[in-house]
Amino acid sequence: MKKILILGSGLVAQPIIRYLLSKNFLVTVASNTPDRSDSMIAGSKNGQSVFWEAHDETALDRYIAEHDITVSLLPYAFHVMVATHCVAHKKNMVTTSYVKPEMHALDAAAKQAGIIILNELGLDPGIDHMSAKRIIDTIHSKGGGILEFYSICGALPAPEAATNPFRYKFSWSPKGVVMAGNNDAVYLKQGEIVELATRDLFKNPFHVDFPGVGLLEVYPNRDSLAYKEIYGIPEARTMFRGTFRYQGWCETLDLLKQLNLISPEKFDMTGMTYADLMTRQMQVTGYKISGEGNSASLSSLEGEQDRIAFPDPSYALDAFRWLGLFDDKPMNRTVESTFEVTSDLMIEKMSLGPTERDMVVLQHTFLAAFSDGRKEIIRSRMLDFGNMATDTSIARTVALPAAIGVEMVLNGKITVKGVHIPVIPEIYNPVLDHLEELGIKMVEEYGLPLSEQVG
Repeated sequence: MKKILILGSGLVAQPIIRYLLSKNFLVTVASNTPDRSDSMIAGSKNGQSVFWEAHDETALDRYIAEHDITVSLLPYAFHVMVATHCVAHKKNMVTTSYVKPEMHALDAAAKQAGIIILNELGLDPGIDHMSAKRIIDTIHSKGGGILEFYSICGALPAPEAATNPFRYKFSWSPKGVVMAGNNDAVYLKQGEIVELATRDLFKNPFHVDFPGVGLLEVYPNRDSLAYKEIYGIPEARTMFRGTFRYQGWCETLDLLKQLNLISPEKFDMTGMTYADLMTRQMQVTGYKISGEGNSASLSSLEGEQDRIAFPDPSYALDAFRWLGLFDDKPMNRTVESTFEVTSDLMIEKMSLGPTERDMVVLQHTFLAAFSDGRKEIIRSRMLDFGNMATDTSIARTVALPAAIGVEMVLNGKITVKGVHIPVIPEIYNPVLDHLEELGIKMVEEYGLPLSEQVG
């Protein structure tokens, strides 16, 4: 019986553990929260949990040697360490995280060891890659080319659960969601490279009306340029990867950034209230907030030339007040960053409730051109719901592609070696087909008019 080592028992672990146990594999879950692992194994005779700290390489090396494949659900910083031990013991490996250059550097060693290190087999990255590449390869097989490509994904509360001014609740790594607001972004638009510094990330979002959800806003997601090569579309003149949020998120996060309220820089906050922090941040950033509703504005202390007016309703100011950033309440902090203060407030007040639903919204939109001069819009959409009582949608859509990939590797259905992401038919076709059987499905539409393009 094949033996699987799963490292970590965080928010997305339960679906993969349950799936692999149901296939009669032997599953060992190694984590520093064995009680949580035990609850996920749920008494299965094929499962066991072991206490393991991520920095214990001696135990890690032994565990990897004893199993046929390793799944790393750890923070990305640990993946290369795990992969190095997998190469040494000639054991296959699967992750759901982005490939870093250090992981790419192991490609030759993995091939020599005769193993696959399969990364980005989750949701975003993962399902987005596979569903996009299936359409791209179909268009290319018909002699067509991709002129424009927009890929947009979001993990959100279901509409009925979006009840706070942020219209957001955490169903996965809360710190990661907030920290992503400090990213830069770069994408290609009609042949021109557009670079956005982090301070401009949330300015000028565009909107998509998504069936069953409503109007969502979109902002760019990190580096889109690399995906021309990853997806094999050198002909593309627009390449944009973005993130879905409900209306108001971008305005609110933009104001947080203007006031440096999600900055990692630390300073002494001893004795400060939240209102004191707001006063300090407005002073050090050179801004003041005045007015209410549609008359509210953020303006420079040096004058009115940098005035930024808020719409009505003012999502940002309502969100700040609701979060407690204007409260005359002690923070009980010493040397700390505003990122920690703000994210802790958000985590305290913005967790998904025990009976509430979350959802994943994913959309690809292509402008394809063919040799006969014909052009068409092709769209692929997924809307998936989950809940905290069973499995969240984000947990299902991240964990189940990885689970299917592990099963395929162990059954000899994936034969390529080296460091890979799931952009080859040998991987993406069976994984997408199996996900459909599990109720996770992309709905594809061909031949749409050019007016259906987004952006």
